[in-house]
Amino acid sequence: MSNQIARKYVKALMKSFDDKELKEVYESLEELSSACNVDKFNNIIESPDMDRRKREDFILSLNENSDTKFINFLKLLSQHDRLELMPEICNELKYQEALKNNEFIGVIMSDFDITQEKISTLEENFSKKFNSKIKLKKSNDEYPGVKVKIDDLGLEVSFSLERLKAQMSEYILKAI
Repeated sequence: MSNQIARKYVKALMKSFDDKELKEVYESLEELSSACNVDKFNNIIESPDMDRRKREDFILSLNENSDTKFINFLKLLSQHDRLELMPEICNELKYQEALKNNEFIGVIMSDFDITQEKISTLEENFSKKFNSKIKLKKSNDEYPGVKVKIDDLGLEVSFSLERLKAQMSEYILKAI
């Protein structure tokens, strides 16, 4: 439910701001969203002792963006008790911008080192395949092989050494 609400706010943001302003809005929202990871911040925002006006003033004091439309957006979130949705709004805004610009971020998981050259080759090949710009980040994982995940495209490609060994054994046993 909260994800649907976040989508509505993002839709309104995208209609209200141009591309340059939207980038600034995203950066400001990202800063404010990072504060939502701090327990003390959440205690202040969710405190029943603090009225809406004080919450609004508190959020505005943390904001560095002086754009009046963005300030009004923060006031609107405060008035409707939606400040806790800032991280979801930020994520949804990032996702919608990626869709709009046809850019996607994925993760490469592997238990061994992959050179930047090979990552670039994978990015290039996936970009051609999906006709979009794909950026891959390396994640040190204990996956025995290589796994590429691009969540926004619903893509997961993996090559497991264990699976290869099992298939080769099965093939050899069938041949005998």
